[in-house]
Amino acid sequence: MVVIRLARGGAKKRPFFNLVVADSKRARDGRFIERIGFYNPKAPEGQETFRCQAERLTYWQGKGAQISDTAARLVKQYAAKPTA
Repeated sequence: MVVIRLARGGAKKRPFFNLVVADSKRARDGRFIERIGFYNPKAPEGQETFRCQAERLTYWQGKGAQISDTAARLVKQYAAKPTA
């Protein structure tokens, strides 16, 4: 099964997450099919915190990919807000 989830990156105590499309059997930070966005919870004021390619998200969901709870919450939370 294909899932849309967050893959952690960044240094210790400075998390950075990529929004990726991956096989559900792969490791969280392992191999993925496509990177469709990012989430930076520690972004300084004035910098972009979240970005997602909506058309690619829709495409993969149309192909049957399941979105994780956290990724769905972030997409819903930031979809209504304009990106800075």
